[in-house]
Amino acid sequence: MHQADLAIYAAERRGIHDARRHDPGVVEESLQPARNRQLPAIFLRKGADMDVRNGMGLRPLGTSAAEFEQDLLSNLYYRRGTTVESASTQDAYETLALTVRDRLAERRVRTAAAQYAANPRWVYYLSAEYLLGKQLEQNMLYSGTDRIARIALRQLGLDPDEVTALDLEPGLGNGGLGRLAACLLDAMATLDIPAVGYGIRYDFGIFKQDFQDGRQIERPDDWAFQGNPWEFPAPDDQQTVFFYGHTEKDAAGRTLWIPGEVVFAEPSHMLVPGHGTDTVNIVRLWRARGSHSSFDLSRFSAGQYAEAVDEAVHAENISKVLYPDDSTESGRELRLKQQYFLVSSSLRDIIRRFRLRNSDWTDFPKKTVIQLNDTHPTLAIPELMRLLVDEEGLSWDLAWAITKQTFAYTCHTLLPEALETWPVHMFERLLPRHIEIVYAINEIFLTEVRNRFPADLDRVRRMSIIQEEPERRVRMANLAVVGTQAVNGVAELHSRLLADITLRDFAELWPEKFHNVTNGISPRRFVKMANPALSDLITEGLGGDAWITDLDRLAGLEPLAEDASFRLRWREVKQANKVRLGLGDPASLTDVMIKRFHEYKRQQLKLLHIITQYHRIKQNPGQTFVPRTVLFAGKAAPAYHAAKHIIRLINAVAATIDADPAVSPYLKVVFPANYNVTLSSLIIPAADLSEQISLAGKEASGTGNMKLALNGALTVGTLDGANIEIRDRVGADNFFLFGLDTPAALELRNGGTYSPRAYYEQDGELRRALDAILDGKFAGVGREVADSLLGWDEYLTLADYRTYVDAQDDVDAAWQDTESWTRRSILNTARSGFFSADRTVRDYASEIWHVTPVKVTR
Repeated sequence: MHQADLAIYAAERRGIHDARRHDPGVVEESLQPARNRQLPAIFLRKGADMDVRNGMGLRPLGTSAAEFEQDLLSNLYYRRGTTVESASTQDAYETLALTVRDRLAERRVRTAAAQYAANPRWVYYLSAEYLLGKQLEQNMLYSGTDRIARIALRQLGLDPDEVTALDLEPGLGNGGLGRLAACLLDAMATLDIPAVGYGIRYDFGIFKQDFQDGRQIERPDDWAFQGNPWEFPAPDDQQTVFFYGHTEKDAAGRTLWIPGEVVFAEPSHMLVPGHGTDTVNIVRLWRARGSHSSFDLSRFSAGQYAEAVDEAVHAENISKVLYPDDSTESGRELRLKQQYFLVSSSLRDIIRRFRLRNSDWTDFPKKTVIQLNDTHPTLAIPELMRLLVDEEGLSWDLAWAITKQTFAYTCHTLLPEALETWPVHMFERLLPRHIEIVYAINEIFLTEVRNRFPADLDRVRRMSIIQEEPERRVRMANLAVVGTQAVNGVAELHSRLLADITLRDFAELWPEKFHNVTNGISPRRFVKMANPALSDLITEGLGGDAWITDLDRLAGLEPLAEDASFRLRWREVKQANKVRLGLGDPASLTDVMIKRFHEYKRQQLKLLHIITQYHRIKQNPGQTFVPRTVLFAGKAAPAYHAAKHIIRLINAVAATIDADPAVSPYLKVVFPANYNVTLSSLIIPAADLSEQISLAGKEASGTGNMKLALNGALTVGTLDGANIEIRDRVGADNFFLFGLDTPAALELRNGGTYSPRAYYEQDGELRRALDAILDGKFAGVGREVADSLLGWDEYLTLADYRTYVDAQDDVDAAWQDTESWTRRSILNTARSGFFSADRTVRDYASEIWHVTPVKVTR
């Protein structure tokens, strides 16, 4: 019998629930259906007997290439049902993934046992998206199989690069919010913190981006068409989610929700291993399914095939696409359904997990902290109240006390339009019981506000969870602050502005609630994996690789910045990364702007600089200029037409420059489509200059700025988001600063005197750049962009234009001193240790979550 089948057999003999998931060690989920049940003796043994597979009488999974090869063959035969001779490359990939996954599942067994025995306070991370990136390379690294896997594949006559190339990114995230969530899960596992991430298992990612005539075209991201070998489906663990209907009182006076629609949430989970530890946590993902009666056989038999499955299709739309287009009423309602679907199924699962070892509801906040990643999961607050009051029979006061102690909220925005609200009429129709709970929470809260500020009616109106004018809407950020025990921003400036401006009224009422936890990134993903040559050089320079989990050790590189031979090798690594990226001239300055397209991020400002440089080259034939390759990457939301106009103009400018032999030797603009983690892992190591040019006071934090600085790119940027902390740490001399600071930007915009046309009239280079767009110089494209800048210029692009162009002139001058630039590059890396996600998680753990690690032993 094959070892995997033996594992199933042994698991089933011990009564493990659905061992076919091949995660027999999920003790807290599967071995313990009854509260306070004792751990089986197998998990309590010490020493060598703690190896669970040995305890089951199984051969331990091998650590040699030969043993790995044997496991590959076994999985190919018994789990893919084919042979080496007939296997496709897809078969080989799936088999490799399963064989690597087996190693992590073994660690998951011990992790679950240790966490169950400790009965700790758990972190439950609720996020609408997780931008996980490809899993194979990371899981091979974390399981220690990267070298032996390649040897084993070659022994079987397979090309490792061809096999690993088939690994796809899970389409579960879009931008910085999802990438941060993925980095924090990685760090929690690395730091042995008991945690579960909860999200939605989208059938399609946000979209695949293509360009047609320079325009962004959205195509389906069918990421799981071939299946996903990294997830463990658990259809029998499904939860029931309700929508619509009405409420009524029963004979005892309790409120009952009589739903109008029932949807099943079917879970699967993916493993989240830590680096340098045996801890393996999970991210649990929910997929919407119609009820058992959703297929109408009578209609199908009558030839009404579409109508026969209409109910099932309607239900399954909930988890069909990440962030469905919300430009229509139905699209907005679908987004709200997604949010409730996520929190309802997750909370039921969290409660189930709590009950495995606990029975006293007053212990719930002691064993549970739920982190809300932005406002998308805020419905968890009224949903927990509903579950505790309506289904568990707790008093309102006790339930509210539990709820407020359980949740914490991370706010990721300062933009007023990005603070999520929902129409009350939609809320009432979709979630009739929850609007009642929100009204009750709001009344209790406003009573507290009136008692504290009895004469300030405007404050009461601003702080109310219900916005009355011009349309009645539920303010999700207000609800998130009221229903949580902690609120945090994600950079020092962001947190300060939250307390001083965006959420000022709440910070004055509850100053103790507000915290700062600056974002961080995973050095494993974005240096060790993305930039292996630099990783090797750093390890050699520091005399070991402990920096991978202790990024502050990078400070040891500072003396090496003065070593000419080390600088030469540093440049060689950067050059090789440029060649790998394949942009053209690797000797040119690689100028990178990679981020979601939004007017506040000001890709239009970068574009104005490019056009200015284009004109300078055209007007000065024979003059030598610093060769520069400008790389844009990122997506615009499908309904965000202003951002899509900017994308089209960038592509038009790129084509004009590329076709001009007088300009193209000095200036090149490239815009690869479909930016994702995989593409970022090629771009970031090759970057010389990092563009972080958002209007001061608009960016929450940013994480791309951290990734680029960590890989040795110098930053040109405003005093916005985490740019401030980057500049403080890498040094002002190693950062190209420009633009208005936040107070000046607020004064200029709010003073009512800002005239973008005045800047246009006073600056000849700016006027020439905008006139070129207005005159149709670039294939007749971009007039909408220029008109917007001259007419209103919401994000003060023209006000910052001159200082930005001057800063770029400083960049050109600095680039020509190769040794000085390299020294600055090394110092950027050496001083970026603070921006590790491990540090971020330690801050959360100590300041907000109050959790302790649970070490997994062999």
